[in-house]
Amino acid sequence: MRFLRRNNARKSESDAAETAVDVDESGESDVPKGYTPGKGRPTPKRVEAEGKRRGPVAPPPTTTREAIRRNRELKKQNPVTKEDKEARRAAARERREKMMAGDERYLLPRDRGPVKAYVRDLIDARRNILGLFMPLAVLVFLSLLVPIVAIQQYATLFTTIFLLGMLVEGFINGRRVAKAARERFPNETIRGASLGWYAFVRASQLRRLRVPKPRLKAGDPIP
Repeated sequence: MRFLRRNNARKSESDAAETAVDVDESGESDVPKGYTPGKGRPTPKRVEAEGKRRGPVAPPPTTTREAIRRNRELKKQNPVTKEDKEARRAAARERREKMMAGDERYLLPRDRGPVKAYVRDLIDARRNILGLFMPLAVLVFLSLLVPIVAIQQYATLFTTIFLLGMLVEGFINGRRVAKAARERFPNETIRGASLGWYAFVRASQLRRLRVPKPRLKAGDPIP
């Protein structure tokens, strides 16, 4: 019985080979050169193949506690070494220093370009009332803590006058900066409202907190 099964298997293989390739009497095949027979199934996409290798994807976390637990498990599976932490801190420190120095590669998109650099110089080269915005906010907060009505009233009046002055100065600065930028860069598309707001925000910050750092001091000529 075993011999018969083996012979039957060999016979079926030979029949399949004869039906797969039709060879004529001269010994030449009808199949062209370079022909590759089909696999009988479509080729799986790369995403499907990677998904099969990785296994099923876990469902998203439903609660904050579950998300925290998964993050801890991932940290345990991929622990961060002390050298990696130091390298990240050094890279972040380097990016911060270059951004403060005004390197275009490390600046935020809102601060990039020669037009924005020129506007920063225009604002940094003069003193502005808007620079007192943050100290004024602290003064208002402290005045509210004083249980004397007269002091609170005077502080409110003083703050209102200063805020009006800041708004007027911001409007004048915006028009002045937009006009100077159009004269300096005639080929650039300059939107006055956007550039004026950028100048307003820059002027309302303390000089030591401005990013990037001012290249000019108050009173310096514009290069």
